[in-house]
Order: sequence, then structure tokens, then C-alpha cells
Amino acid sequence: MATLVIKNIGTIVSGDITKPILEGSVIVVEDNLISAIGGEELLANIGDATVVDANGTTVTPGLWDTHVHVTTADGYGTRQKTFGFIESAKNGGVTTMISAGECHFPGRPKDPAGTKALAVVGHKSFANAKPAGVKVEGGALIMEKGLVEKDFEDLSKEGVWVVGEIGLGSVNNPELAAPMVEWAHKYGFKVQMHTGGTSIPGSSTVTADDVIKTKPDVVSHINGGPTAIPEHEVDRIMDETPFAMEIVQCGNPKIATYVLKRATEKGQLGRVIFGNDAPSGTGIIPLGIMRNISFAASMGGIEPAVAVAMATGNPAKVYDRLNRGTIAVGKEADLLIMDAPMGSVADDALGAFAAGDLPGLSYVIIDGKINVKKSSNTPPAKRKPC
Repeated sequence: MATLVIKNIGTIVSGDITKPILEGSVIVVEDNLISAIGGEELLANIGDATVVDANGTTVTPGLWDTHVHVTTADGYGTRQKTFGFIESAKNGGVTTMISAGECHFPGRPKDPAGTKALAVVGHKSFANAKPAGVKVEGGALIMEKGLVEKDFEDLSKEGVWVVGEIGLGSVNNPELAAPMVEWAHKYGFKVQMHTGGTSIPGSSTVTADDVIKTKPDVVSHINGGPTAIPEHEVDRIMDETPFAMEIVQCGNPKIATYVLKRATEKGQLGRVIFGNDAPSGTGIIPLGIMRNISFAASMGGIEPAVAVAMATGNPAKVYDRLNRGTIAVGKEADLLIMDAPMGSVADDALGAFAAGDLPGLSYVIIDGKINVKKSSNTPPAKRKPC
């Protein structure tokens, strides 16, 4: 049994929005799961273990990017013709990615058999490959006209469980989508829905009324991908539905700020999740999820540890078949060690987020194994683990 011990932790950020900071300075990992969280008493009987001294810095869960348009499991971003974007995102702290639909796949099939085949291939390819170690939930089904209930049953048996954002395919209105969403939910799928203006040729403009009638699980890019719905439509989604509200980096910052402030007023921060919506026409943003956290903490008035939960524990509640996203006993040990970056006014990682800076990311740990020592993309940390 492989054991990893992280000691001398300054702050443990749980990812759980109801209790964002944990007491303790030590995390013990056995095999790929967190087995204990506490103080130095845990060091007494660790036996043969790999020990990392966090040097007083911050540990958080690995970040989630809930809106990625992946194409192939080798990490090629077709939209921007770029290799390695998944590994680059890992160097921005992302350890889990959720496909929003492989819409940029060259020659993407748009018939029922083809869209089903693409979903199965995407799901199984990413499950087998795990590019750069990142856990990519690929193969999100793009809804096309002609799909029937049996198709969702068949896909579920093959392991497919996510519907990509409704509006990318020919199913682009509530009359067509709502019955399919019912089928999808019957067979255990989580459903995303494009919200806002048209993003790429072939996609559709989607209003708050469309979302309310369709009843997805996730309001994809509520702040626009890249064009946003107006504030009064945000109000309707927030007031009339329980759906997760996804803020993306490749969206409208004014509406992102509005969502954060109104969600704070209404006690709905637990509904907010973070994505990139990339690769897209906006580009590829390896530090996009960290930038979302920093934006929420520095410009949206959100406590930094709560903002971290929007990129970890909040999406884990939506995509709840995945055993990760928070630092808790029994969870998969996807962890980050970070600190304030050199030159920052802040003293630690949470202070950096509050100041509008990006922390220096030192370690990325996936399934209890050290995957990155010193990020290639963030500024260097003031203090480094050893």
C-alpha cells in the first residue's frame, strides 16, 4: 500500500462551501484515497511513506474545469490547432475536466448513430488515456434530432453519462430537448444547456425561458459563451430554478460579477461552478480556472476559500458520481500545494486570490501521486514544499 503524507500545512481548504477551511496540518493518503486529516499526531505511525513538507503553505483540492471542448485523448485542441492544452491546464491546477461536447471534432457526425458513436468513443478514449494524468470525463453526448429513449439507455450501458450543452446540435429548443432531458435523467445522465447568444456556426441562441422549460442540470456559461443573457434573464434562472450556474472564463465579466453578487445576496453561492469554455474562439487559457477564483475573490467580494469551492466541491455535487472535489476522508487524493507568488502583496495563497493575484502552484498531486513539482505556468511560490 503506497502512502503519501503531507505535513506542516499552513491552511487546508476543503472545497466544501459549508465548511471551507479545515483544522489540521497533516493529510495522509493511502493508495489513491485520503485516509486521515489532522494534526502532527498522525505522524506517529506512518511507517514507510513518502513525506512532503508543505512548509506552511496551502493545500486545496485539485481544480475542476466544467466546460471543456475536448476532441482527442492526446490533448490536441482542434479549434486552436494546439497540442498539449490539457497538460498545460494541469499546470494551472486542473485535475478534472468535464466535456461540454466534442463539437470541434473534425467532420463531427450529426445523425443519431454518429453522435452516439462519438460519445462512446470520447468517453472510452479519455477513460483509457487520462492525458497527462488529468481525469477527463469525455464523450458528452451532443443531442441531435432522431434520438429516442433507447439511445440513452444504450449509451448509459456503455458508460456515457453526460449530455453536452444543448444547443450545439440540431436539438435546440425546449419542444425537442425537454423530452430527451427526461430520458437522459431516467438513465442517470447529467445535462448541460448552452445559455446566451450563438457561439459557433451551427449553434443556437438560448434564452432563460428555454432553460426553464428544458430543465437541465447545468446552465452552461450563464455569463455568456461569449455573449450573455441580460440581467433580468439571469434573475429568472436564479429565482425560478435550482440548476447549477456555470461562470466561464471565456464569457462576459459584467454578467459574471452580477451573478456572483446576486448569488451572495440570495444565499446561492453553492450553485455557482467554474469552467473555461475552451478551446474556443477566445483561445486556450491554462490558468483560466485560477483566474475565475481570483476574479470572484478580488472583484466579486467572495471569500477566497468559498471561491475555491466553486471550482472543486460545488461541481462535485453536480457531477456526484465522481468521488473527488473535496478534501475529506475517503475521497480521491487530487490535491494542490500552493502559496502566494513571489512579489505579491499577499502572505499566502488565499490572500493572493483576494488581492487579484494567481498563487504560485508548487505541487499537483493526482490519485495520491506527485504529478507536477513546480508549475510551468504560474508564477513561482514564495515558499516551496520539500
